[in-house]
Amino acid sequence: MGTEVVRYKYRLRPDALAERALIEEWHRCRFLWNEAVHQQKTGRKPNFTKLGTMLTETRARSSWLREGSQVAQQQMLRTYAQALDASFTVKGRGRPRYKARKKALPSLEYTRRGFRIRDEQLVPKGVTMPVVWSRDLPSEPSSVRITRDSLGYWWASFVVTRERQLIPAVEEDSRVGIDWGVTQTATATDEQFDLPHAEYRRRCSAELAKSQKRMARRRRGKGQAPSKGYQQARRQVAKVHKKAARQNRHDGRAWATRVVDEHQLLAVEDFKPKFLAKSHMARKAADAAVATMKRELVERGRRAGRKVVLVRPAYTTMTCSGCFARAEQPLGLGERIFRCWACGHTACRDRNAAGVILAVAERGHTGVDDVGHWGPPPSGGGSGAV
Repeated sequence: MGTEVVRYKYRLRPDALAERALIEEWHRCRFLWNEAVHQQKTGRKPNFTKLGTMLTETRARSSWLREGSQVAQQQMLRTYAQALDASFTVKGRGRPRYKARKKALPSLEYTRRGFRIRDEQLVPKGVTMPVVWSRDLPSEPSSVRITRDSLGYWWASFVVTRERQLIPAVEEDSRVGIDWGVTQTATATDEQFDLPHAEYRRRCSAELAKSQKRMARRRRGKGQAPSKGYQQARRQVAKVHKKAARQNRHDGRAWATRVVDEHQLLAVEDFKPKFLAKSHMARKAADAAVATMKRELVERGRRAGRKVVLVRPAYTTMTCSGCFARAEQPLGLGERIFRCWACGHTACRDRNAAGVILAVAERGHTGVDDVGHWGPPPSGGGSGAV
């Protein structure tokens, strides 16, 4: 059945001394990242080999850097080099930017020679932290990433190897099309696999507004350090956001597992919800968490060995899933029923789009424009097929 490389994530509970050591280590790594960005901006174009040489020379001169872990510092530069390479090869990926002291969340990575697990505790260089072992590690970890979230909680993500999980057998002709939306998060060609919009953030809106008002009252003037009451209010706001995000992620995992277990072909709309952040639907779109659901479905489908096809969303709402005739004008957001002018097919707007996405994927394409369409009927009669 084979093996697979996965991540196992656990909660850390460092004391004040260990947390201070982690923060100091993060500042060293952040300094190296920002220095690498500066080298790139000044036209020196450093690669990982050059950065490694510069790190060795700098550590020889700086006692502050020598106090930290060389493994974590090397991994930070390796991550930077990978991000820089991806900015040239991945479409839409920008150049690495400076990590601000007050905005960037700590993230440290250690390879196997940079940490140990001793007495059920994680021990990187000079730090000992208890780990909440919610489940056993399937193998010896090859690396670990230590992070802190917006609530101040610390986490350890171990890279391990495990036996590939048993994948349920499905029929070869089982397939489904998925269309993303705001009224309903996901609409499938089969109604039983729809994902309704849970509106978790709207349910927390009253609590969120209360905490935000408390933040506004306790905010100090510019240049003054925030008060303890302001920090508590800001933490409460972050907890509300985190709660809704976790609920959405849990629903997305459960729904994606159910869809993947029942279908061999997954035709997924390659929807980019970023533009909705500037529209009047920004709040509802954020509550729908389309990006989270899409990521869970695609990752679980590929891990299970299913055929996942990402279909461009252009013209999917204007095309008939029955005859592939395209409407001359786009449908307004208020029009929820699609009516085909060529064959008379009538269906829910989103359900019809899901059918179009599935039909495109079945034909081996990734966009509606790649498939032959019906044109307007000619004046002399005839079907008008092209």
